[in-house]
Amino acid sequence: MASTSNPRNTQASTTTNAPPAKSAALVPTNSVTTKDGQTVRARIDPTLAVDDVIRQLCLNLKIQEPPVLYALRDDADELVTDDNLRKKIKGKVNLKLVSAPIIEAAEIVEKLSLRDERTLRLTLFSLQKFIREEQFANEFLQRDGLKELIDVIGYSHGNTLAYALNAMQNLMDLDYGWSTLDRSFIHKVVQILTSQQSLINVCRPATSILKKLVEADPRSQPGPITASSSRAPPTAPPGSVYRYGFDVVWEQMRREKGSLDIVVERLGNADTTMVLNSMMLINSLLSHATESYWEEFTDELDRLNAGKAVLRLMSHSIEDLTSCILDFQANIMRCILRKKMNPVDPFEDPKHQTMLQYIWANGKVEEAQDSECRIMKWRLLGFDSEDVSHEFDSVGVLGLECLRNFVKTDPECFAKVVLEQLNRPRDRRCPIAKASIEVVELLCEHWEIFAPGYSTSTTFQPFFLKFMKVHVLATQFLLRMWNESGAGSGDFARVVALTRSQVKLALRDENIRQWHEVEQDFLESEYRPVRDRQMKELESEDDLLNKVPVRNLRAKLYKESFEFVKQQRIHCLLQGAWFVNALPHSLATAKDVKRPSRPWRFMRLDNGMKYLNYVDSAAQFPVRNGLEDLPDRIDVSLITEISTGNCAPPPNVLREYMVDVPSASPAQPSPLSFSLLGQEGSLADVVALDQSSWADWTDGLNMLRRDGGHVATLETAAFVNALTEIGLKIKLLDLSGEKVDIPNSLHAGPPPPNNDFFFSDLSYDTPVP
Repeated sequence: MASTSNPRNTQASTTTNAPPAKSAALVPTNSVTTKDGQTVRARIDPTLAVDDVIRQLCLNLKIQEPPVLYALRDDADELVTDDNLRKKIKGKVNLKLVSAPIIEAAEIVEKLSLRDERTLRLTLFSLQKFIREEQFANEFLQRDGLKELIDVIGYSHGNTLAYALNAMQNLMDLDYGWSTLDRSFIHKVVQILTSQQSLINVCRPATSILKKLVEADPRSQPGPITASSSRAPPTAPPGSVYRYGFDVVWEQMRREKGSLDIVVERLGNADTTMVLNSMMLINSLLSHATESYWEEFTDELDRLNAGKAVLRLMSHSIEDLTSCILDFQANIMRCILRKKMNPVDPFEDPKHQTMLQYIWANGKVEEAQDSECRIMKWRLLGFDSEDVSHEFDSVGVLGLECLRNFVKTDPECFAKVVLEQLNRPRDRRCPIAKASIEVVELLCEHWEIFAPGYSTSTTFQPFFLKFMKVHVLATQFLLRMWNESGAGSGDFARVVALTRSQVKLALRDENIRQWHEVEQDFLESEYRPVRDRQMKELESEDDLLNKVPVRNLRAKLYKESFEFVKQQRIHCLLQGAWFVNALPHSLATAKDVKRPSRPWRFMRLDNGMKYLNYVDSAAQFPVRNGLEDLPDRIDVSLITEISTGNCAPPPNVLREYMVDVPSASPAQPSPLSFSLLGQEGSLADVVALDQSSWADWTDGLNMLRRDGGHVATLETAAFVNALTEIGLKIKLLDLSGEKVDIPNSLHAGPPPPNNDFFFSDLSYDTPVP
């Protein structure tokens, strides 16, 4: 049913196809403004399709043009569709009968071809809003609007350029339509980003466009998420936008000298949104870096000291950046793991050879011969053998870089320590290089840097981002403990155990302690108190858990537990849950805040994991499976941040319904609240009904984001760790029950001298003669 009436004569009305069982009094009345400025009152049946509503409006208003040329929009110019019609009608929103997207798209494409600056600016201002609508975008693309938009970006500047880039950024929220962007366009965006003359409102969308191109990697194509993998096969079908990725973007950034420098420099910008976009671009580059340029890119980040810039952001406590900083920590963990797994090969890699030569040169010793007339070179610096590649097997390139950095921190001191050790009897020397390698392993163990590099840290880890500096302090501590305890060659494991205990003490409460306290713990602690504390720790520790095979088993179980919890969290999103619509803290503290008419919201993720479908309601009701009861939705790709604990429930809702939630004044942010933030503000502000639901949804949504994957809640982190420990204990029970001795390491014997051997087919219970 659609009926209209002139507001000056409310008795005159026209009704078409009115169902007899439907009372007109039950249908809300909306005002509709026509293109010629006439305003009428209309009762619109929410069960009708939008096309039917427009057809009846045109009929009642005696509009001669075909209804297909018209569309409905609200006061904010949002297009009325079948998905949101019901919401607009119930909210009695003022509607406008305007040109259909097919007409608007044709007009905008024509205006883009003009070179009039004023007309172009106004056109682009409208385009950046309309391009989000799928109907408009389809018509725009069919009329070759993308080519016109690219041309505008190529020659415009100032606000005109900002609007054009915003339009392109919004178009790229679609999973189609922009697969024809070429390298010249990408290079132009990099130039815009790098230009010091570019305005902030120009740099923001330029940064976001590059981020979207990095994430449009064939490996990131949408596909079913399984327990074994969350990525589809790395082959993009013809016409797919997933044809770009890291290599394509990085090659253009390499052409424009200093582009990455500018991105890192903008982490210190006063504009929070600019900082957020820059952080997101760096995270995307880190998480999508390929073998071809991975080492080059990470070396550039190290040169630019990106970690130091992120550390400054931690101290500023900008809430919107929390998720990005945790993502950065997780990405750096994967980088460190990758270096640890990368073997040292001085014969094939010139960089490895250069680092080894630097270490040897600063040792300031000369080659010698041992008692068996064998060349002594690397053993003089504290290695166990002359095969340096084998010496770094357990820590890879990470260990080599840490040793090089230890030497570089104070070359003269390094030479002095080497000379001091060589002047001692052989059985009293501290193996310096071996000590450095062992400290790397201790730090990796402390920060749980295991394959495949998942991070469950829910807090900032500023000391982790200073990995090299912590390594220097811990290595110096180990050398000092060796001297103060008068250790000999058989005491190396004991001194390492002392260092492990001190690492745990110095790096405790990482998110709240100051760096000078860490330095004090490593530089000023004396041997006797450290030894006494470590002995007390040994009384309550199980030595079995510190053995290398057990640590490797824990790493394997940790990966399995993380994947299990990830699937559980996403499954919760697919099931859906009830929330309370929250108020921003600034509104919650106002005196005249009233209880909203629909304080409840049910949200559910669709099976394609692209949209959060929801419905707002005055009260909870049984929601059917599927999406039929959920008319509204949020595009998951638009979510850039999940901010927690920053909004409050409306008055009286907690008191009436949420009895199990910790009490909080309505004026105070709820600890169970979270906001889904997009580029232009909050997409949703809600309060979970319990702690479990809050953890499920905040972590589940973080894991859905293409540049996410970190854990943000203590509940999820504890869940992963608990599953890991339970699995580990079950595995160890099998061994301890059989009284199997677990060695610290396994050494393979020499290979067979020839091929004259075979593998026995005997089973374990077959007697061997």
